[in-house]
Amino acid sequence: MSADLKEIAYALARQHWNEGYTTEAVRAIIAFGYRTMRLNRIEARCDIPNIASARVMEKAGMKFECVLRQHMFVKNVDVDLKMYSILRDEWAS
Repeated sequence: MSADLKEIAYALARQHWNEGYTTEAVRAIIAFGYRTMRLNRIEARCDIPNIASARVMEKAGMKFECVLRQHMFVKNVDVDLKMYSILRDEWAS
């Protein structure tokens, strides 16, 4: 039996952007989630304008699912988020 749904979140200091660290970390977290925690689904979200974060999720094998409209309140504004996920069956160990 697998554990419940889990979400990945990440932030990296700007001076380390575009060095591949986040993609490597997300791939490792996904592997840990499936191998060790026996998860069935892992998901992550990003602001719509954050193309780099969306690309990290795509490179890690996650698939775009939907836009969560006005899902989070940030700096006095309700913002839309893109939702990505990967299922155990889609993950290539």
